Order: sequence, then structure tokens, then C-alpha cells
Amino acid sequence: MPETIEFSIVVPVHDEAGNAANLAREIAAVLDGRSYEMIFVDDASRDDTRAELAALKAELPALRLVGHRKNAGQSRGVRTGVLAARAPIVGTLDGDGQNDPADLPRLYAKLTRADAPPHLGMVAGKRTKRQDSWSKRMASRLANNIRKAALKDGADDSGSGVKVFKREAFLLLPYFDHMHRFMAALMLREGYAVEFLEVNHRHRGAGRSKYTNLGRLAANMTDLFGVMWLQSRARSPGGTDEL
Repeated sequence: MPETIEFSIVVPVHDEAGNAANLAREIAAVLDGRSYEMIFVDDASRDDTRAELAALKAELPALRLVGHRKNAGQSRGVRTGVLAARAPIVGTLDGDGQNDPADLPRLYAKLTRADAPPHLGMVAGKRTKRQDSWSKRMASRLANNIRKAALKDGADDSGSGVKVFKREAFLLLPYFDHMHRFMAALMLREGYAVEFLEVNHRHRGAGRSKYTNLGRLAANMTDLFGVMWLQSRARSPGGTDEL
């Protein structure tokens, strides 16, 4: 691994045998020639996910594998990966392969461009032509509309797993389970700007979704009130000066 890493890709996975290894190879192909690392965080999978990824380490030198001892959820997986990351810029993808790694360089370029707004902390993907069932799309649309109206975060698609953000900005965010779905609002709360970019969306390969429509909607509504409370309790110092 090079001493200076410019881009860390974090992928939380749980029971993604048949998907994770293919995704790792795709990431390597897309980022070939860049100074990067990819950190797959195995959230105590019960299948062969961990073994399949471990077998790839000799083939893919940029691959790092971190394993949770107990299942802790996707948000904890993202946080574990960001804490382990060595680059100042971090990208995330869902482990099921539905996010397209080819979008990562586009989001990275938008975040790091010379004329980016001051304090731009994150560029998040907005999925187009979603390859999900009608019921899943409708439940997601309902939850997104309610959340966007309540939080005023400008995010039309908070469930998209593909994001690129500054590591230092992420580490300032309050952690809680499912916080990955509220990152735009949490970034804004800390004084960072957030932008969005349309991204590709693909069919799931092996396995099945870890969430039900009703389960996802119920969790989002519970968390929504918590994030609204966090927003109400935020106080900004307007910047700091060393005296």
C-alpha cells in the first residue's frame, strides 16, 4: 500500500456471499491507477462473505477486511470503516452491489473541485431508475418525502448508499443506529454544505434485502423524531479563532 492514501472506500457487508467479492473487483477496476484503499467491514456475517473477501486479499492489495465480533448494523459498519480509513476523503457503497462503483470518481471530483462551495462536506448520490420492486420504491418515496419536509435537508434519496464525504466532517456527526440515512441533515447541522448527484442503480445479485418495507418505514419515523430533536438542540459558534 502507498504511504499516502487519497481515497478510502468503505463497504459494510452482512451475509453478502456472492456479491461482496465481485464488488471488490469492480472497485479495483474503477479506481485502478489512483491512490486508494477499500475497507470491507463484515458485520458478523453468517455465510461465506468473510471467507470470500479474505481469499481476495492476495489478488487485491488495496483490500482491507475488518470484522465485527457481533452484528451491529449498517451504520456501525460505516463508522467502523471510517475510523479505520487512512484517507481524508471517504466514499461508501452498499455491499449488495446495487450501487455502481463507477459513480465514485464522479462524486469525488464534485466534492474536491476547485470551485466547490466553502465547507462542502459531502456529495451524496441520488438513484435514478431504481431497480427495486414497486412496493419498495413507494415506501421509500413516502419516507423520503416526510423526512425531507421535516428536516429540510434537500435530500430526495436518503437511502442511497453511494456517498463521498470528508472524513473529518463525518467524525463530527453524532452516532446512532441508522444514522447513515440522515447524513445530509447531520452534515448541515454541523455547518457543512451538502450537494447531490444522480447515480446509477442496479439489480441486486445474490441474496436478498435485509429490510422489509414496514420495518424500514417504522425505523425511519422513529429516528426522524430523534434527528429533529438534535436539530433543535444545535448551537453554532460561527467558527473558531485561536487567540
